[in-house]
Amino acid sequence: MAGFATSISCMDGRIQLPLNAWIRENCGVEYVDTITEPGVDKRAAKDDGMAQVRAKAEISINAHGSQLIAVSGHHDCAANPTTDDEHIAQVRKAVAVVESWGLGARVIGLWVDGSWKVHTV
Repeated sequence: MAGFATSISCMDGRIQLPLNAWIRENCGVEYVDTITEPGVDKRAAKDDGMAQVRAKAEISINAHGSQLIAVSGHHDCAANPTTDDEHIAQVRKAVAVVESWGLGARVIGLWVDGSWKVHTV
């Protein structure tokens, strides 16, 4: 196992360990560059104020050779208090937005449920 992936996720500390473990295990990487913003699934779905997140993702790709970007949302988000179904829809839209950035990495969507288990979206 070698290499990097990039995680664009909420700042909520409850999700970082499950996300990083899932990405490492399922994507065959050793390291996960983690970019966090509160309620990032909602912001990314609208591409609202994402310039700094994009710049950080570019660093991960250019400096660490990251080949994968995982965009996630999670249950019980304080910064984006909406239904699980709406979060999942936002993650799907966010994946399309991040893909539109043309960074050359594969982009996937992840959902962290109320039991802190990670699912693909």
